[in-house]
Amino acid sequence: MKWSYLALLVALIAVVLLLIGGPGARFGLWEFGFGFRLLRYALYAGIAGGVVALLLLLIPTTRKQGSVVILFIALLISLAAAAVPLQMRSTAESLPFIHDITTDTTNPPRFIRLLPLRVDAPNPPDYAGEEVAVQQREAYPDIQTQRYSHTVEQVFAAALETVREQGWEIVAEEPSNGRIEATDTTFWYGFKDDVVIRIETDADGSKFDMRSKSRVGMSDLGTNANRIRSVIGDLDERLGAD
Repeated sequence: MKWSYLALLVALIAVVLLLIGGPGARFGLWEFGFGFRLLRYALYAGIAGGVVALLLLLIPTTRKQGSVVILFIALLISLAAAAVPLQMRSTAESLPFIHDITTDTTNPPRFIRLLPLRVDAPNPPDYAGEEVAVQQREAYPDIQTQRYSHTVEQVFAAALETVREQGWEIVAEEPSNGRIEATDTTFWYGFKDDVVIRIETDADGSKFDMRSKSRVGMSDLGTNANRIRSVIGDLDERLGAD
């Protein structure tokens, strides 16, 4: 029974490490790098707890009344705790190591009002160029300039409503320039990702471009691309996809 409880304890430690890494970084208790290390420790603890529980389940002398239930619980908790960082690693390895996504890789929208907020950010505001563009086009071929038969004013109003509903911190809204700049704070780790929207007149109406870039980190696990997809999907619903 003591070994059973040890396996359960290790499994619970894995869960605690998994749960505190992100929120601790978000609320400034430690740097995000340490939060990621806690995620790695959660993986190790989850594997350790699962191995111990599985071995004890396979040893006939340990399968006493009550211990089997505890070991099964420990095994399930361990597997769940280890699955999260493993899934994140798998996602990171399947996507390019980039963190700046835009619908226009040739002439990406530029940050203007957000520049003072990115002064101390590890990731510079400038677009890295064709090296990043090639990786983006291969991984996210659907992220492209969107065209609507609506006026710039109509698309701007719809985009601004979408940004507000997303709960982002709006830094600039310029209807005359068709420009919106905002910051989105991710839920778990509290990462700051900056967004700029550019709406311009097109031959048949207007065209919509958007750029989303992380302030820190090398890989964004697809977050910026998914953010752009979400906004475009919302605009298509509001305006009707052309």
